[in-house]
Amino acid sequence: MAGKLGAAPVGEVYPFFPVTGSGDWGFPVSKAKELIKELSVDEKVAIVTGIGWANGPCVGNIHPVPKIQFPGLCLQDGPAGIRFADNVTVFGASINVAATFDKDLMEQHGQLLGKEFRQKGVNIALAPAMNLARTPEGGRNWEGQGADPYLAAISASLQIKGIQSQGVIATAKHFIGNEQEHAREKSSSDIDDRTLHEIYLPPFEASIKAGVGAIMCAYNLVNGTYACENPHLLHTVLRGELDFNGFVMTDWWAGMSGRETALGGSDMMMAGETVWGAKESYWGPNLVRMVNDGSVPMSRLDDMVTRILAAWLKMGQDKDFPPTNFDSFDPSKGSHVDVRGDHAEHVRKVGAASTVLLKNQGVLPLNKVKTVAVLGSDARTPEDPNKFADRGGVDGTVALGWGSGTANFTYLVGPYDGILSQATPQGINVTHSFDDWDVTKAVETAKQADVAIVCVAADSGEGYITVEGNAGDRNNLTLWNNGDALVQAVADANPNTIVVIHSPGAITMPWIQHPNIKAVVMALMPGQESGNSLADVLFGKTNPSGRLPFTINTAPEEYGAHVQYHTNVPVDTRNRCIPETCPHIAYSEGLLADYRYNEAKSIEPLFGFGHGLSYTSFKYSGLAISSTGPSARVSVTVTNTGTVPGHEVIQLYLRSPPVAQKPFKELKGFSRVFLEAGQSTTVDFDLSERDCSFWSDGWKVAQGTFEVLIGASSRDMRVNGTFVI
Repeated sequence: MAGKLGAAPVGEVYPFFPVTGSGDWGFPVSKAKELIKELSVDEKVAIVTGIGWANGPCVGNIHPVPKIQFPGLCLQDGPAGIRFADNVTVFGASINVAATFDKDLMEQHGQLLGKEFRQKGVNIALAPAMNLARTPEGGRNWEGQGADPYLAAISASLQIKGIQSQGVIATAKHFIGNEQEHAREKSSSDIDDRTLHEIYLPPFEASIKAGVGAIMCAYNLVNGTYACENPHLLHTVLRGELDFNGFVMTDWWAGMSGRETALGGSDMMMAGETVWGAKESYWGPNLVRMVNDGSVPMSRLDDMVTRILAAWLKMGQDKDFPPTNFDSFDPSKGSHVDVRGDHAEHVRKVGAASTVLLKNQGVLPLNKVKTVAVLGSDARTPEDPNKFADRGGVDGTVALGWGSGTANFTYLVGPYDGILSQATPQGINVTHSFDDWDVTKAVETAKQADVAIVCVAADSGEGYITVEGNAGDRNNLTLWNNGDALVQAVADANPNTIVVIHSPGAITMPWIQHPNIKAVVMALMPGQESGNSLADVLFGKTNPSGRLPFTINTAPEEYGAHVQYHTNVPVDTRNRCIPETCPHIAYSEGLLADYRYNEAKSIEPLFGFGHGLSYTSFKYSGLAISSTGPSARVSVTVTNTGTVPGHEVIQLYLRSPPVAQKPFKELKGFSRVFLEAGQSTTVDFDLSERDCSFWSDGWKVAQGTFEVLIGASSRDMRVNGTFVI
């Protein structure tokens, strides 16, 4: 184990791994330990206990301690921009960032987020989210990094690197097993040890290696114990195995006990009170009492405070960090600092780079057309994109999901406006019909156009808001607002129909084989520049290179896992589920996450993980593999064989020998490269010892023959070879 086991208090049996100060944590940990020598128990507890919801300017606030020149902390959502603040950028959803398969854009996304958080005076960004899209209906899938642990690990860790480059503490969330919204506070995610380590832990492990300052523990139970008081997860795994030097905060009101949460491994109680609206706290004065009577050892409290102060010091926030200049609950108190800069350019670039061209039969890019019909309510720019609190409703185009991961739009460009802005200078006439239910008008409009673009959507979000009967998680995988009927009718009317989809994830496409549907575009949730980034792709200003970060199957029953829709779960007086009636969500698919399930069960997807078309073509050749010990170097030559420049996303999958018991291949590398027409380049991949290992009470290298497969998606392998360990 990386961490060193400390002594538990007399009479107690629980693991305790004090902060080690390893790597670049050495100086901040040492300095933090010096600072806490000056603090009383009350002052230490003030640093670990939030002051309560709406009692400060941020969604989470920590008291200042003047004695050590500690000004307190501001914690604020979220992954797509600063929640409850004005003059901020509304970035694309994290699912879009992952869909770029572009490591530079992932880090840049984090850098710009971090820059805005810092300029607003936010110490701790509650981002990024990295729970996997285990089920296609999962409400917060749009906030995460997709369905694959390798992709999620790369995307999340690079965003963390970017955020923290600006001196802002990033938060890896939600640890762990928080893959659905239904009964999230009162259900147990039951995950076996191998599945935990190989599928759900890698994004958090990569975050720790990237130096993340904070981890947020989840609402749910894991294997029967609440995540925020789970000593195996928070002590043995995070600190013991992974040597996490930062601090663990509870999700808001996810700390449902005092002593158990402290001893179980949480370091900061958020928002501070027991439940929303309460006056008392499980910590605060109660934690002071527990430390004074010895039921929580002083060594544990000291470790909690050390970790928080070390993260604060490591980010350099003790020197010239801007004060908080907005108020989440009273906008009149803010100074309205505009932090947007030129960040819209990045949002537009990521939006275009994440747009996935699922199907194209020669209709895109748009040229030599005189009239384009744009149809569907999802094409319309809403009059007020902030009409619904936390975006908990649909009125016009869907650019983000709903919940705490949203931000307030300063503006939003819908598809119609984006298309119009590029069509008009080219002399293209653009007509429209935005009523999803007036199919007759849509058909009449489509018949009179050379091309019909029908914009449809599905939406999802966090479970505290129900939208059109969907309590966070989607009830099904169909399009919203009569979408399927609208697509079918428009396709019947126009021989050049293009379907544009805004969605948090997979949908069913009963119309996909219609001969008049010439192109299908999956735009996901692109943020404020939605329409402009879409138009860039449709008109060929940007050659599409987005790749699916999840699988789209033909029918719902072809997925390996689904949301379990538990409601009205009995709870005790502390809002905890009662053991006898607590729902258990069995992660019984085990390692068969997403495309692994398709391969192991021989299910042909409609569109596989990693799929995405281009306006050009690419050839793969010259595969070379050299292995030394339990690792390998792989190289491949890629050539743009088309007539226009474009990006290709080269994907490396690895099939392990039988001893690993993995009846599937796994993503172990990707690289997005730009090539002019006719240009070639060589792409190198390094496979590490971990890439060649499996979990069996520890990481073990699989002995035998490995197959390397490189291609354009999980279902489109172009070259392959082997090496032996």
